[in-house]
Amino acid sequence: MVRTLNNMEELRASRFGRPSPRHGLKLLFWFANDYIVFDDDNQMVADHDPKEGDFGFHHFQNRRECENNVCKRLLPYDGYPFYEVGNLHLTASDSMPEYVSEDYAGQIDNSNMDRLIISMRPDMTVDKVYVTQHEDLRSFDPVNTYRISRGLLMSICGHPSADMSLSNFLEQAGCPTHEPNLITHQGIAPRESRDTKIDIEGGSRVPPRAAPGFWESYCTIL
Repeated sequence: MVRTLNNMEELRASRFGRPSPRHGLKLLFWFANDYIVFDDDNQMVADHDPKEGDFGFHHFQNRRECENNVCKRLLPYDGYPFYEVGNLHLTASDSMPEYVSEDYAGQIDNSNMDRLIISMRPDMTVDKVYVTQHEDLRSFDPVNTYRISRGLLMSICGHPSADMSLSNFLEQAGCPTHEPNLITHQGIAPRESRDTKIDIEGGSRVPPRAAPGFWESYCTIL
């Protein structure tokens, strides 16, 4: 079962999108403030159709993953198609604000490991919002996959009170912008699967580099 994050304290405790140079928190801020609007019934309405591919959105297959004879999907199926965004290697991602991609290293490291996935109703209403992270080149990490509640998204965009700034959001989410981070990468051997091929076709894999090592890091606050 996917855990739901309902407030800023739970988001901070999850450690999603941290530490820098991970971009998940900035991706979430962009989505809440620029990609959706809340209508009079507080429903999340998308400003763009993800099927058009703007900002790098592409279809997420949510295929069954099997390990030790146990098969399961990353996300619970609710009858609506899923769309994934956050791969900074895609050319279409260039249309996002610069603050989302400013720390992207352009290589296999943890600056491109975070993703946001939505399920969409036919009337352009966003049904559910999830955040996740790659655990390797093959798949996403189910332990670090969360549903983001509508209430938390409303808090992130400052609705119905004054708008929340990016720096305030990052501070509240446990990622202060004024403290540098020292990142050390540890290698993980890449694996192949059909989901990897789908991800590659959508551009989800970042270009290789000579030395291995990505995704996992340890942060020391200087």
